[in-house]
Amino acid sequence: MTTTSDTPVRTTRRPRLLFLLGPAFVAAIAYVDPGNVAANLTAGAEYGYLLVWVLVAANGMAVLVQYLSAKLGLVTGKSLPELLGERLSTGKRRAYWVQAELVAAATDLAEVIGGAVALHLLFGLPLLAGGVIVGIASMVLLAVQSRHGQRSFEIVILSLLGVIAVGFLAGLFVSPVDWGDASGGLVPRFDGPQTVLLAASMLGATVMPHAIYLHSALSRDRHGAQTETSVVKRLIVATRWDVAAALVIAGAVNIAMLLLAAASLSGVQGTDSIEGAHAAITAALGPVIGGIFAVGLLASGLASTSVGSYAGAAIMGGLLKVRIPLMTRRVITLIPALVILSLGIDPTLALVLSQVFLSLGIPFALIPLVRLTGSRTVMGVHVDALVTRVIAWAVVVLIVALNLALIYLTVFPTS
Repeated sequence: MTTTSDTPVRTTRRPRLLFLLGPAFVAAIAYVDPGNVAANLTAGAEYGYLLVWVLVAANGMAVLVQYLSAKLGLVTGKSLPELLGERLSTGKRRAYWVQAELVAAATDLAEVIGGAVALHLLFGLPLLAGGVIVGIASMVLLAVQSRHGQRSFEIVILSLLGVIAVGFLAGLFVSPVDWGDASGGLVPRFDGPQTVLLAASMLGATVMPHAIYLHSALSRDRHGAQTETSVVKRLIVATRWDVAAALVIAGAVNIAMLLLAAASLSGVQGTDSIEGAHAAITAALGPVIGGIFAVGLLASGLASTSVGSYAGAAIMGGLLKVRIPLMTRRVITLIPALVILSLGIDPTLALVLSQVFLSLGIPFALIPLVRLTGSRTVMGVHVDALVTRVIAWAVVVLIVALNLALIYLTVFPTS
């Protein structure tokens, strides 16, 4: 992977805060990818506002997690995979890479399939052809990063994030949301094993493992290695604003998707698939809203698959200490998604299951992150405060508990 970065921040000048923003918006694309669309629409259509609390809680967790990841990259000048690669023995490092690579593959699967579905909705293209087009388009986006640097890549991704936000928020303004019932969805509760499965899927689509690995690399590549304490502190402050702004947008988009489905798709037949949900949205809210929704889905697929490839390269480089050309990696990781599309497997089911798999991978990224940012040996004066460590470990416990419940209910289903 080419790790071209903009000129590192100099100690003799103080760039404006706005210039320092950007890495979190790239990472935030992972929080509004097609997997989110499938999970959130399914949850809203089948259970109304019941699981609103999952998205609110997951987004709160994501703010903390992404901040810690970015902070780790800023303070150490290394990505999370690189730090793990330095600390693990050869056998453990390779085993860890296998699970991380599977997570990255599941991510890419969701993103390519989502983009292919969007092209089918917009132009009637076969899913396989749409998957190929999404793969080629993602290569073009990655070429921007390789040739013109990370700042240019951030601008392109930020533009796509704007399209995504419009695409998924537009329907909310014309749908009959019951805000009283929606506020009731803030009370944590489940309604049977299927809601636990959906909650895990929504969590996996929100707090995404590859985004945890990626953000530390994005911060390192953007700002370079800094040693002066005052500069690092300023970058950490900028990172807080960066993460908060990016994830407020991503969180609003996710919640809007669920509210839209709960208000307009509840009880409608066929809304258990993205195609069916799109048809129902078009029928209920008009072809303009349906078209805007499909464009948002396409932008989501294009942006997220490019960011996912960036994350996969960072994982491989840090854990295996092997770097292959980013375009070569893009071609290799495209194959599983194209196989799924060619076999005619239900794309929405594949999307939801991929998010469940991602949820199972979260602890493997999150536990090392919290341990490293809580280590004074690693972070020095920038080590996490006690209250931050307590909250972070509470997040770890909650996520692991949900995953254990998911595994139990999958192995021992109840009626």
